[in-house]
Amino acid sequence: MNHRSRISWRRTIIGLCSVPFIALAAAHVPASAQQPATGVSPSTAVGQPPAAGQGLMIPAERIPYFHDWASSPHAKADARAFTNWNEVGEIPETCARCHSTPGFLDYIGADGSAPGVVDRKAPTGSVIACGACHNDTVRQMAAVTFPSTLRVEDLGANARCMTCHQGRTAGATVTAAVLGHGEDTVVPELEFINIHYRAAGATLMGTMARGGYEYGGLPYASQRRHPEPFNTCTTCHELHTVAPKSEPCAACHEGVTNRESLVSIRKSLVDHDGNGDIVEGIAAEVANLHGRLLSAIQTYARDVAGASIGYHPHAHPYFFNDVDDDGALSEEEAKMPNKYASWTPRLLKAAYNYQFVGKDPGAYAHNAPYVIQLMHDSLADLSEANVTDLTRP
Repeated sequence: MNHRSRISWRRTIIGLCSVPFIALAAAHVPASAQQPATGVSPSTAVGQPPAAGQGLMIPAERIPYFHDWASSPHAKADARAFTNWNEVGEIPETCARCHSTPGFLDYIGADGSAPGVVDRKAPTGSVIACGACHNDTVRQMAAVTFPSTLRVEDLGANARCMTCHQGRTAGATVTAAVLGHGEDTVVPELEFINIHYRAAGATLMGTMARGGYEYGGLPYASQRRHPEPFNTCTTCHELHTVAPKSEPCAACHEGVTNRESLVSIRKSLVDHDGNGDIVEGIAAEVANLHGRLLSAIQTYARDVAGASIGYHPHAHPYFFNDVDDDGALSEEEAKMPNKYASWTPRLLKAAYNYQFVGKDPGAYAHNAPYVIQLMHDSLADLSEANVTDLTRP
């Protein structure tokens, strides 16, 4: 971050009058710049609008939970989620909804525009600030329409989280792309379809949202429900840091002592990954199946599609030609000109589900039955031999 940017971060906290108890959105203050601002009277925090085009100054310690928020991913101003468009100078409408506070307010209609659509590009330099989640419009939200077009009602405060944490695509997107093509025919025009990132809401809702590719004729888990009150985003995640909580889990789950130990949680006595271990945490079952699915994808790609495939979790578009067929991708292989292009419908479905599970690091907690079903069915579709030792939930 250059000198000019650092000054801008320290000076700017944008006032939003729609926040009655704060009246401010700390839209431009990253964790690295938590120095209290000076020179503002307390009256600025109770709803007086700023002059046109001007930001408001307020000491950070006067903003409730400011330091918690500032340590969260929502405030990580140097993350690619917020800097990806810096060279362009503006965030396109399709991305602004979840990668800027102005875009989110535009999407929900809090800025006076029609809800459900972003009407204009958003300026760069924004994060997801206080005003995104604390305003009169968002308090009334209780339903979310997912990329599958399915709408889930009665979500309460969860709706504000799931408006963004739902992904950008759905199983229906894959269905439309492969329609009319033979399952094992390489289709040159097919490209990998990416769920996007942190689609926890789609995982949690299961078949109510149909975020994953669901194979015809098979049942899929619905919304994952824990015993009350652990059925909201903020009973399991800290309200402003959004970090997972561990203390509430320890009351029912032995062995949970901190966040790192959450992966040890397991209730099912069924071995889903075929390794014979029914003591390991359900997170290990999910991870092992995830690894098996990638191996099956690689085998199918080589033997049926006729071109070896590799996966890189941090290089778009994630699947590339494994030129030397060594099962791993070098830096040179994981580049856009070498993107995988020998997709068959069957391969695309499995790869989509692989990414769906991989891009939700909390999938094991959000809805283990659903993601295990998706991976089991993807394995079976690639080859029935892949699941002879597996048990589907």
